[in-house]
Amino acid sequence: MLEYDTLRLVWWLLLGVLLAGFAVMDGFDLGVAALLRLLAHDDEERRALLETVEPVWEGNQVWFVLGGGAVFAAWPLLYAAAFSGFYFALLLVLLAFILRPVGFGFRSKLPGARWRGTWDWILSVSGAAPALLFGVAFGNLFLGAPFGYDTMLRLDYRGGLLDLLRPFPLLVGVVSLSLLCLHGAAYAEMKADARIAARAARWRRRLALAYVLAFAAAGAWLATGVTGFHLDGAANTAGPSNPLLKLASRGGTWFDGPLGRWALAWGGLGMAGGLALALRGVQARSGTTFLVSAFSVIATVFAGGFALFPFLLPSSHDPRASLTVWDASSSRTTLGLMLAATVLFLPLVLAYTAWIYRVLRGRVTLESLRRHHGLY
Repeated sequence: MLEYDTLRLVWWLLLGVLLAGFAVMDGFDLGVAALLRLLAHDDEERRALLETVEPVWEGNQVWFVLGGGAVFAAWPLLYAAAFSGFYFALLLVLLAFILRPVGFGFRSKLPGARWRGTWDWILSVSGAAPALLFGVAFGNLFLGAPFGYDTMLRLDYRGGLLDLLRPFPLLVGVVSLSLLCLHGAAYAEMKADARIAARAARWRRRLALAYVLAFAAAGAWLATGVTGFHLDGAANTAGPSNPLLKLASRGGTWFDGPLGRWALAWGGLGMAGGLALALRGVQARSGTTFLVSAFSVIATVFAGGFALFPFLLPSSHDPRASLTVWDASSSRTTLGLMLAATVLFLPLVLAYTAWIYRVLRGRVTLESLRRHHGLY
């Protein structure tokens, strides 16, 4: 079995992979839902656009379940602190996730324009709200959450929902919203009817520019206006999971951390992908466009993770209580068993996902919709 410090590092990497996988796989259907009324101009077009994501959105959310399960099992202290501190934000996300399948199922139950228009707005909100809130939550990691522990490691959280809505996290929320809407537009450009795809390509260029500008502004703010966290002294990488056994303080910037240069490199790659999508013509091959969009999503997630390392959830109330890769994990045995299960089952998930998308390849055209569903 791998050493304890190595297992912790492996699971930090796996957590990043799972979060990036969720952002790529579920991000495009959130983006499509958010852009529903912009990309599709009548009822038939909206039905066709929704058909591009309805067969796959549930499978995409497997990545959300995997990420949450990994945090619960591999990083129990992080799970407890994050779900306590971000409780109402997560409740809003779950509400949006509940409304989305209800919208898919009920939208076409009745033919009335008001009925379908109402559900179209609900679907748009259920796509935009999680995309924004995920970014807000991620932005708050850099500012730190107001929590601490007593000597018995009992959590004390001293914030609420409104405390999360600070200017910098809101800017990161704009980055997330523009990025996932960009990803959704790239997917619609690849999968939707040619008429809808042409509009998606135009929106893709606008959203790519918005993402690049917002990401650059967030990076500049992070480098000049946000105080970082750092460990005071060498970390006990194989020590017990007790955050109070270390010393930590605030100072410098997040890019001064051990992987700060990697964060800058990945951030630059994400912006380069965004610029390429902003400049790419509307007649370009849409499959390549979607791959570039997915790469920008991955690069953005990795940039944030590398900037935070080794912190998982810093504490603005008591920096010493901040949760790091080295003091918030499960036991060595638990991490080892989970890694074995991941090595066994993750390739199966990937293979099945690849097979599903191969079966469902091709565009969803208005003609095929009329042929299979008739008038509705």
